[in-house]
Amino acid sequence: MQNDHNGFNLALPYLTAHLPGVGGRLRTEADHFVVEEIGLYEASGEGQHLYVNLTKTGLTTREVQLHLERLFGLARGAVGFAGLKDKFARTTQTFSLNVGHQPAAFIDEAVRRIEAALPVQVNWAQFHRNKLRPGHLLGNRFQITVTDLAVTTEEAVVRSRAIVDEIRRRGLPNFFGVQRFGHKGANVYQGLELLLGRRALKDRWLRRFLISSYQSYLCNCYLVRRLEIGAFERLLMGDVAKKVTTGGMFDVEDLEQEQLRYEAQEINFTAPIYGSRMWPAKAEAGALEQEILASSPVTLAHFEQAHIEGSRRVGRLLIPDLEVEAFDGKLIARFTLPKGAYATIVMRELMKVDEDQFSLVNEEENEDLE
Repeated sequence: MQNDHNGFNLALPYLTAHLPGVGGRLRTEADHFVVEEIGLYEASGEGQHLYVNLTKTGLTTREVQLHLERLFGLARGAVGFAGLKDKFARTTQTFSLNVGHQPAAFIDEAVRRIEAALPVQVNWAQFHRNKLRPGHLLGNRFQITVTDLAVTTEEAVVRSRAIVDEIRRRGLPNFFGVQRFGHKGANVYQGLELLLGRRALKDRWLRRFLISSYQSYLCNCYLVRRLEIGAFERLLMGDVAKKVTTGGMFDVEDLEQEQLRYEAQEINFTAPIYGSRMWPAKAEAGALEQEILASSPVTLAHFEQAHIEGSRRVGRLLIPDLEVEAFDGKLIARFTLPKGAYATIVMRELMKVDEDQFSLVNEEENEDLE
């Protein structure tokens, strides 16, 4: 990917640049991009919200939401979901329907109504106490098929497994996918204009989304810089680290001790999602964060004026279950990612093709827009 016409460098390096990819194409059929949502919790069996887990193709998450609201005569917003899923894929996710307290027999009737009215398969349904909201998920499981490989099946096996071994050992930078930035970085540019006060926008959701695109761009710049200085394989003094098992965060003060935990994949460094109340890194890591922000026309004061608090994002994706197989000129990759991570970041390492192909995949980030 080249620099866009607004001067933003959107290009991302490959972690496995020394290993050739397999080429190919993504999503020639819906069944070639399979996504299964991993819920944050199980339905309890009681409550006024009916959780419905279904598999769909050819429908966006919002289209299903509207269909379910009309089908059950519910008010706008009475159907919730944890994350947006692509239309041109086979996706499995859960919706919550605020139907009030109903007898158990209502479940079977609801399933029959849904399958009769919508081209979906209902996998299960159960009552729960609260509405599903964006972010109420652990992550997603993927099965992605690459067609039209640039090499033989045998060579694809050799190449892809070498890349998989590297990713399992080192992890991947948790880049935001190119699709977040719009055509030639249009979303990034509009987000910058909003932050600088050069543009106003009444639509609060769209305003927040565009500003988050600029935040995401800066986060990618930070991750690229860490790769350039050799600080992806190692922690920096003052990093804000995150525990893999519990999610707890802390400042890195004992660099030698924490580096051992980093190499054991027990902790990760976090990258900045700049904002007025972001937990800042210190020492060397803090200097790097300040360097990236200083290269931008935006300051923390701009974020404060825009009421953008900021947060932190895990900087290293660990993908221990990543596996691949190849047959009949196709490559199939299977893996699990935490919410907010992009499957295309994994696939670009395996394929190493024109980045424009990944911009067509409508992967939505599943974290709150912070």
